[in-house]
Amino acid sequence: MSDLRRKLIEADQAHAWERLQRLDPGKRARLEGELLRIDFALVQRLGRLLHEPAVSSTARRFEPPELFPLRRDDAQLARAREARGVGRELLRASQVGFVLVAGGQASRLGFEAPKGAYPIGPVSATPLFAFHAHRLAAAALRYGVRIPWYVMTSPANDAATRAFFTQHDHFGLVHDDVFFFAQDVLPALDEDGRMLFSAPDALFLAPNGHGGCLLGLTSSGALDDMRRRGLRQLSYFQVDNPLVRPADELFLGLHAASGAGMSSKVVVKRNANEKVGVLGRVDGELACIEYSDLPAELRDAREPGGELRFRAGNIAVHALEVNFLERLTRGGLQLPWHLARKKMKVVDPDGRTVERPGVKFETFVFDALARSEASVVLEVERSEEFSPVKNASGEDSPASCRADLCRLFANWVRAAGLPLPPADECGIHPVEVDPLCAESQDEFLARRGIRPDVRDSGHLYS
Repeated sequence: MSDLRRKLIEADQAHAWERLQRLDPGKRARLEGELLRIDFALVQRLGRLLHEPAVSSTARRFEPPELFPLRRDDAQLARAREARGVGRELLRASQVGFVLVAGGQASRLGFEAPKGAYPIGPVSATPLFAFHAHRLAAAALRYGVRIPWYVMTSPANDAATRAFFTQHDHFGLVHDDVFFFAQDVLPALDEDGRMLFSAPDALFLAPNGHGGCLLGLTSSGALDDMRRRGLRQLSYFQVDNPLVRPADELFLGLHAASGAGMSSKVVVKRNANEKVGVLGRVDGELACIEYSDLPAELRDAREPGGELRFRAGNIAVHALEVNFLERLTRGGLQLPWHLARKKMKVVDPDGRTVERPGVKFETFVFDALARSEASVVLEVERSEEFSPVKNASGEDSPASCRADLCRLFANWVRAAGLPLPPADECGIHPVEVDPLCAESQDEFLARRGIRPDVRDSGHLYS
């Protein structure tokens, strides 16, 4: 306790010691346990950031990235063929690991469970976790290998996520090949750099951002596991997009053949006003440029052919070299901190719940792009690879995602000359193709004698 008192005073957090002394023994033990896990040197560094001036975006130089585009010339087609071969060999040699970011809850969707447990299948109600697991299981069969899957949870959903996987027998994957690790959390600070409290005996803790996934891979022992397995590359994706293709030969091959530390997939923005970050160069370094940081005249700027200059919408799908991950996390995470200032409901020293200005601190995984000497930005088709579940309604909602899935799968069924179920009032045919059945139209067309499971909710191919 004397050592904890010294650390708190040295970190300008003496108020936490004073609070500790006023608690009864049970609550004191709870808060003491939380405080003993805090990196106070980091808290001090974060507190100093509160007084640093913000960098003005108007003083920065923005340029679009070099894309590997959807429409390719002969040289790019040849490069794509070679890259697919490289990616195929990496997968066949079991040198690719898969990293899923799944720390969120589905509360915004009215579903009190981990977001990965949300039932998104338009016909089967298959949860998001299962969509991803089935894609990886299909890759394991396709390449004749075991698939290592690293699943990042959060302290809020770690136990529930593990229980959900156990309940579903890990969706058919080898249990020892699924590695869970929880995202780190950090204390929120007030405007003077003092730690805030969510209860009389509990700190106000917040996740350290999706960039914390990279540090978590190191601190949890996942990086050591990767080394034991002989992995060279990682495929990184987020839980809310059931169309993501983690085992993409082209993407992994382009990334590896370019000697890149980190690469990205992007989709063309729907329009200039779509509020999504775009990949581009900022003062010469590759980065994700937030919508609010890109000047309006650049958001609207067009190429001679009419397409947006800054159109490379970030979809949070990346490839990373294992050596790059190790360099990036050696001695701590080498990424900048982002400050999120907002009003927070906190508990004051007298036990009252009050609203105070506070600051949360996050790291963003895409900031690692600036540390990669080489990088590939691959443009992919939105309708085939990106339909996230983020909002309760409207764009990027469960309804829009299910409609996108049905449209894509209906195209495959139509191309195969198979019957479709009747369309609904919006013209959507309720049809679903399990990734274990096929991941692409070509794969679906190659299946012979395939027939749907006809249900009241539509047709399911599995």
